[in-house]
Formats: sequence, C-alpha cells, structure tokens
Amino acid sequence: LDLEIREFTDYVLPNTALQEGSLDANLYQNQPFLDDFNKSKGTDLVSVVKPYLPPMGVYSKKIGDVTELADGATVAVPNDVTNEGRALKLLASEGVITLKDGAGTAASPEDITANPKHLTFKELEPAQLPRSLDDVAAAVINNNYAQDAGLSPATDAILLESAKDNPYANLLAVKKGHEDDPRVVKLAELLTSPEVRKFIEDKYKGSVLPVTSG
Repeated sequence: LDLEIREFTDYVLPNTALQEGSLDANLYQNQPFLDDFNKSKGTDLVSVVKPYLPPMGVYSKKIGDVTELADGATVAVPNDVTNEGRALKLLASEGVITLKDGAGTAASPEDITANPKHLTFKELEPAQLPRSLDDVAAAVINNNYAQDAGLSPATDAILLESAKDNPYANLLAVKKGHEDDPRVVKLAELLTSPEVRKFIEDKYKGSVLPVTSG
C-alpha cells in the first residue's frame, strides 16, 4: 500500500479528522478510549483490527517488585479515567489491591475493596508520571511516556501488562461503514501479517507486543 502518514500531537484530532473524512483510518487508540470518545463526541468510529499492544507498566527507583511495596507507600497513577482504571487493574492483577466485582475500564480508587498495604494513590497527568519516580514508591506509566523518558518497558518495568486478552491493544479505526473499503481490508491484513509481527518483535524487543486477534 502507498500510505500517507500524518502525525498528531494530541488524542482528539486524529478521531475528529477521521470522522470529518480527512483521514481514511487511524491507529493510536484502544477500545475503551474509542468507546468513551464516541459517547462523549457523538462520533461513529469503529475498530477494524487490533495489531499491537503498547503495554502499561509499573516503574520504581526504590523497589524491584510490586510485592516489595511498603505499608503506606505512595503509588502514582494517571489522572484520566481510562488510564487510571487501566493502572488499577494492572495492580489488581498481581494482588496489590482488590477491585469490586464489575469494576470496568473506568475503575477508580473508590472501586478498591481491599488495600492490604494501605497504599496512597497520587493522581497525576500521564506525561508527569516518569518525573514522579524520585518522589513516590512506584508509578504506573503509559508506554509512550515511559519510552519518551528513556525507560524500557521490557527491562525497566517491575510489572508489565500481557498482550493476552488485553482490552487496551491499539486498534485500526475507521468511520462506520468504511470497514469493507478494499484499502482498509488490505491494511488490516498487512498490520496483522507475520512480517509485521516479526518487525514489532525485532524492533521493540518486548516494549511493544504484537497482538494476533482482530
């Protein structure tokens, strides 16, 4: 395919441009974000395929494993709804906290039902999280901000998301009704091809994970 790539510096304009028709597709967001965007902005954008996961991770300059968090420690988390819920679910996956049954992608500290180490959660702008590592016991950081700060998710994270059945995989999105555009179908096939999977594995070495499911 002969692709024209456009880069954006925020999370709103790529979807606005897609809805208005100045883009044919975009690739930067996950399903919970897209669902929230459609609901809040009145757009009708849909997922075609989910090629890769930029895994969220827990980072620390003070401990080497989340089980080493001290009683009363402070953990920094993103302050936006989608990413805060994602961060809390990652911590819950290792038993650091327990979330109430049914806590979805918008989970918040109010949904914590067990906090055996009496952790305090410090909510920060996602971009500020890497800078907080000197001041907190640990921080849950989005992949892009971790890498921008010189952190390697594959080697520096003390806890990292898995790609298996992960709802936060990045997706190829189009305006509803354009899913069967031959160009979109071809792009979806290529993004999930063995060649692209190998490229992701070789280039990112575990810091971005290929996803095989659609």
